[in-house]
Amino acid sequence: GRRAYGTLVVRMHCFCRYSRVLLGSAVVVAYLSSLPFSRNVFSSSWPSIYSANQVHSRVKKLFSARIVSSMSPRGDLPLAAESLGAELRVGGSGDEVGRTGKKPPSATKVEHKMELFGDVRDDWYYWLRDDSRSNAEVLAYLNEENSYTEEMMADTRGLQEELYKEIRGRIQEDDMTVPLRNGPFFYYERTLKGKQYKQHCRRAIVGGEGPGSVEEIMENGINASEEEMLLDENVKAEDYEFYNIGAFKVSPNHRLLAYSEDTKGDEVYTVYIVDIVSRQNVGQPLHGITEYLEWSDNENLIYITQDELHRPFKVWCHRLDIDQSEDHLLYFEKDEEFFLSLTAAESKEYLFVNSGSKTTEFVLYLKADDPSKELKTVTPRIQGVDTSVTHRGGHFFIKKRSDELFNSELLVCPVEDVTAASILIPHRPRTKLQDVQISQNHLIVFERDDGLLNAKVYTLPPVGEAIEYLLDGQKIQFSESVYSVIRMDSQFNSSVLRFGYSSLRTPLTVYDYDMSSHKSVLKKVEPVLGGFDADKYETVRRWVTAADGAQIPVSIVYRKDMVKLDGTDPLLLYGYGSYEACIEPEFKANRLALIDRGVVFAIAHIRGGGEMGRKWYEDGKLLKKKNTFTDFIDCAEDLLAHKFGARSKLCIHGRSAGGLLIGAVLNMRPDLFKVAVAGVPFVDVLTTMLDPTIPLTTVEWEEWGDPRQEDFYHYMRSYSPVDNVGTKEYPNILVSSGLHDPRVGYWEPTKYVAKLRERKTDNNLLLLKCELGAGHFSKSGRFDKLEEDAFTFAFILKCLGLAIL
Repeated sequence: GRRAYGTLVVRMHCFCRYSRVLLGSAVVVAYLSSLPFSRNVFSSSWPSIYSANQVHSRVKKLFSARIVSSMSPRGDLPLAAESLGAELRVGGSGDEVGRTGKKPPSATKVEHKMELFGDVRDDWYYWLRDDSRSNAEVLAYLNEENSYTEEMMADTRGLQEELYKEIRGRIQEDDMTVPLRNGPFFYYERTLKGKQYKQHCRRAIVGGEGPGSVEEIMENGINASEEEMLLDENVKAEDYEFYNIGAFKVSPNHRLLAYSEDTKGDEVYTVYIVDIVSRQNVGQPLHGITEYLEWSDNENLIYITQDELHRPFKVWCHRLDIDQSEDHLLYFEKDEEFFLSLTAAESKEYLFVNSGSKTTEFVLYLKADDPSKELKTVTPRIQGVDTSVTHRGGHFFIKKRSDELFNSELLVCPVEDVTAASILIPHRPRTKLQDVQISQNHLIVFERDDGLLNAKVYTLPPVGEAIEYLLDGQKIQFSESVYSVIRMDSQFNSSVLRFGYSSLRTPLTVYDYDMSSHKSVLKKVEPVLGGFDADKYETVRRWVTAADGAQIPVSIVYRKDMVKLDGTDPLLLYGYGSYEACIEPEFKANRLALIDRGVVFAIAHIRGGGEMGRKWYEDGKLLKKKNTFTDFIDCAEDLLAHKFGARSKLCIHGRSAGGLLIGAVLNMRPDLFKVAVAGVPFVDVLTTMLDPTIPLTTVEWEEWGDPRQEDFYHYMRSYSPVDNVGTKEYPNILVSSGLHDPRVGYWEPTKYVAKLRERKTDNNLLLLKCELGAGHFSKSGRFDKLEEDAFTFAFILKCLGLAIL
C-alpha cells in the first residue's frame, strides 16, 4: 500500500544517501514512480539533497528508456538497479575519482638551483616560465595539461551543460541598468538576449539638466527621446577571443567619447576617441595605456602609462589635435615601490593623481580648466602616511591614515591653503573610515563596524561658507544582520544618493536616497529567474575564536529545506585575506547551483583582509602572514564542530592571493579538506618576490616583505606553497591559470601542479586548467564566464560524489 511504499523509499534513501548504491537503488524509486500515488510519496517523504521532481523526472526518463524495454515490473530489480546506477553515476567517493587509469602529464625536470642565506632550493620546473608566452615546449605542456583535464572531466560533460543551462537560466539576458542622470542625458547600459557583451546608451532628458529626484524615471515610450548607442561591445568583440572595456568616459560637453579596450587579457589598453554625433574617430588611438583615463576639458585627456613591469608610473596630457608621441609628460614616479592612479572629483573641477605604495600615499591635483596643465601638491609624501582627496566648492576633503590614525580620520582644508587643515571626523579605534563621497550639499561617509559597511549622510554648509564641524549624520538603516552596501555613481549637483544593497540571500538592489528628506525609493532588484525565492535561504553571521583569541567573522548562507545542519552536509568555505581587501557578503546567483544542491556556503573574513579595520589587515601581512592561514583553518574546524558541514565533504576555494591561502592550508592541513579550488593562485611566493623583473614584485615588498632580507626570506620560505609541497596525501585539487595574466604569472600554478604531481601520494584528482586566450580574470564574455563556473561546480560535485544526471 501507499504507506508501505513510502516507508521503503525513505528507508532505502537513508541507508545509502551518499553512497554509490543510491543511484543504483533509484530504479526501485522509478518503478514506484509509475504508481498513481508516487509523486505524492516523493513530495512528502524524499529527504534528498535533490528535489523530488529532479529525481522523479531523471530516473523515470532513463528507467523507461534503458530498463523498462527489457524488464517487466516483476523483473530482476537488483540487476536493473546495478545497470541504472552505472548509467547515472558521475564521479563518486574520493577514493575512486583518481583511479581512472589515465596517466597525468609529467613535466620535464631541468635542474635550476637557487641559494640564499645558506638555503639551497631546487626549482626543477623553473623552465616553465616564458615571458614571451610563445615557447613551443611550454605551450605544448600547457595543452597537454588542458587535454588531461578535459579527459578527466569528460564524465561530467552532461552535468556541466546542465549546470551551465541552470546558471544561465537565472539571468534575465535582455536587461538594463538603472539610468543615471548626468547633465542633459540619462546614461545606462543594456544587455541583449544571446549577446555576450554590453551596449552603452543614453537618452536626452526632457527638460534638460537639473538635480532630478528620487521619484523620476527615464521615459522610454512614444514620448521619449531617441536612444543613442554610444558603444556596442558585441560588435567590437567580434574579432577577438578576449575583449574588455577598461575606461568609458564622456567629455564634459557630452560630444566626445573616450574608451579603452584590452584584447588579450594582459590589462594593457588602447584608447579610442569618438565623435558621438558623427561616429567618426578623432585622431589616432593611444597605445600602451593603463585603465586610468579622465577628461581634463573638452580638448585634453589625462592618462597613465605603465613600465615593462606593469607599474603605472607616468602621467600624460593628450591634446586631441596632436599625435601621442607629442603628449606632455605631467609626472614621472621613479620610485619602483610606488605606483600611480588617477581619479576625477565628483565636482569634475579637479583631477587627482595618487602616488602610493602599500603604506604611503600622497596626492597631486590638476585644476581641470587650468590651461597650463600643471600638477600641484595637496598632501605631501610622508613615509607611513596614506591620503586620498576629493573636492567641493572651495575645499578639499582629505582622508588620512597613519600608524597612529590606523582607521583614518577626515580632514578639510581650503583649496587656496592646503596646510590649513582641520578635523571633521576624528580617528576611532573600532570604526574604520573606509571611503567618502561628496555632492553639492552633502557628505557621505562609508564606515565599517564589526566587519559590516554602513553609510552615513552629513549636511554641509552652503558653498562659500567655512566648514568647521559636522552636524550629526543620518545613518542609512538596513534590516538584515549580514549585508553589503555598494557605492554607486551619483549626480554631484543633486540631493539624490544612489547606492546598492545586497546580502548572501538578497540580489543586488538599487536605491535612490533623498539626502534631504531621508526618503529611499527602490529603483531596481536584479532579476533572478528560475523560481528564486529569498525566503528559502538563511544567512548567519558567526564569530570564530582563533588560536590567539582573535574573533573572526564568518558569513554563511544555506537553503533551509535542503540542509540538515547535523554535520552531514557538504560545505564550501571561501577565503582571501590579503591587500586589506574586503570580501563582502553579497549575492551571487551562480552560487545557487551549489546551494540548491544542499551545499552550505561560507566566507571566512580572515586577517590580511580589511573587514575588521586596518589592524586586521596588518595582523595578516609581512611577518604575520601565517595568521591568514591559521585563521582559515580555525574557521573550517569551527564550522565542522558546529555541524555546518561534514569533514568528509569540506571544500575550499580562493583566487589569486586567495589561491595562495588555499595552497598554504593544503600544505598545513591536507587531511582537513575533501576538495580544493585554487584560481590563478599566487603560489610561488618566494621565487617571485626575489625577482624584481616580474611584474608587481617591487611594489608588493611592503605587502609580503622583501626576501632579500634574511628574516623575510626564511619566513616566506616556511609558507610559500611551491616550496612546501610534501610527500603526503592531498585532497582533490583544481587549479586554474591565464596565459596572459600580468598579476600572477601562468608559470606559478603550472609549477605548483607539476610539483604536486611529483610529490603527492594519493589517487585524488589534480587538474590544471589554463586559459590560453585570457588573463587574470579568465574569459571576458558573460556567458563564457558561466561555463567556467559550471566547470568548477561540476568538479566539486564530482569529487563529493554528488554529480547526478
